[in-house]
Amino acid sequence: MLVAAAATGTSGPGLLQKLGRVLKEKAAGDFQRVFKGTEKTRAKLGVVDELFAYWTLEESEDTLEALEDALISADFGPKTALKVADAVRGRIRAGELKSAAQVKGALKSALVDVLTVPGGDLALPDARPGVVLVVGVNGGGKTTTIGKLAHKLRGEGASVLLAAGDTFRAAAAEQLAGWAERAGATIATASSARQRPDALMYSALERAMKEGTDVLICDTSGRLHTNDNLMQELSKCKRALGKRLPGAPHEVLLVLDGTTGLNMLNQAREFHEVVGLTGLVLTKLDGSARGGAIASVADELRLPVKFVGVGETVADLQPFSARNFVDALFPDV
Repeated sequence: MLVAAAATGTSGPGLLQKLGRVLKEKAAGDFQRVFKGTEKTRAKLGVVDELFAYWTLEESEDTLEALEDALISADFGPKTALKVADAVRGRIRAGELKSAAQVKGALKSALVDVLTVPGGDLALPDARPGVVLVVGVNGGGKTTTIGKLAHKLRGEGASVLLAAGDTFRAAAAEQLAGWAERAGATIATASSARQRPDALMYSALERAMKEGTDVLICDTSGRLHTNDNLMQELSKCKRALGKRLPGAPHEVLLVLDGTTGLNMLNQAREFHEVVGLTGLVLTKLDGSARGGAIASVADELRLPVKFVGVGETVADLQPFSARNFVDALFPDV
């Protein structure tokens, strides 16, 4: 019904709010991609199975301490690892858990709780255009993520305009144009070599409003989170969008490279302070054993993970499901 409405040109109020829910519902069918993408993290957590193989209630405290160490080794971070272990510990002391299977099930439930943060759907307004600002450090997969997200939205019948706001990196606009062509989206590029990113986004939003575009996705220059001047430029871009359309951007997504481990927590803190993030995208999960660090970011900053990249193809950006993610890490319970 969603696609049909868009195909007949009647997309309007209601379409954008439905998009986030529809994409999220489809996450249930993407388990195999997530399972494959978490192979290395799952292998690193294999020691947990060994811990529970010899579980006894009398030695539960030693086992829980070893469990905490295992989670830390998989980059879940000390605070989150302790929080998860304490949740299980409390249930053991309350007499709720007696067998190894019950304890492992409680571990999974605690991890799902940590990763379940309100706002996991793509939150777009009832009236178009919905505006998404995408930020991240160099090499994290930001532009690729934008292309894949555009492809998903186009697949649900939404019209998409991409703003090539990465004006510092050579060939960035060309790369984004390639993604726009593959996704069936349109693209707005700088009118001159001197056009500032904030001005480009302002004009791109004007175009989206004039043309009745459903979703505007704004690319930004990749930057180190420690570079204050460049981070402040992101703030200008966000203000420019809000000046043209009050409430915009409706989503500010931070793309995090799954190979960077707990360094992603520092990145997220800095970006969140400057631009007020609304969600996270975890990329490169297919090539890392360090993806568990996303749990610390979600837990400590209370930011939802909205998408996860589990491969290189256009279909490998998946709506994030905390249950799928944890089931992939511990598939035997």
